[in-house]
Amino acid sequence: MAAPRAVLLLSGKRKSGKDFVAEELRGRLGPDVCAVLRLSGPLKEQYSKEHGLDFQRLLDASAYKETFRQDMIRWGEEKRRADPGFFCRAAVEGAVQPVWVVSDTRRLSDVEWFRDVYGDVVQTVRVVATEETRKRRNWVFVAGVDDAESECGLDQGVSFDWVITNDGDELSLDQQLETLLQALHSRL
Repeated sequence: MAAPRAVLLLSGKRKSGKDFVAEELRGRLGPDVCAVLRLSGPLKEQYSKEHGLDFQRLLDASAYKETFRQDMIRWGEEKRRADPGFFCRAAVEGAVQPVWVVSDTRRLSDVEWFRDVYGDVVQTVRVVATEETRKRRNWVFVAGVDDAESECGLDQGVSFDWVITNDGDELSLDQQLETLLQALHSRL
């Protein structure tokens, strides 16, 4: 497996638009150059197997997923305590593109694992949106979720290489993404 030339670790609050930004980057670079990886994919797959649940329904933004979110978080924390790189290793398995965008980096241990394994090609990207914007995207504060490590684990302790503001201003977002892509092209 070829080592990536760039690994972008996206983080941000629920409904900040991490997946949207990740898909925009893949769309601009092309799927042959850019893979979007999700740490939650392997987590949800393993959780669904162990609990007899519908894996596909855990992947979408449904009420079904929300029903299990808190228990999935608890279960994932137990797995991470036993092996901090468990979900990171599973997420990168089979990725061969030169650019990897990890769309759901949530914990310092995730950032540390990628930096330890891939070194200087790793860059951290914080996707931010105002609370008002997030509410327009149907975000509602949930105690035990929005104040848990899975949402707040990177609120401090990381100085981000990039901060992308995603408040619905398409022109501004386009300019920010182009600046990021120009910096990436020097690595390709």
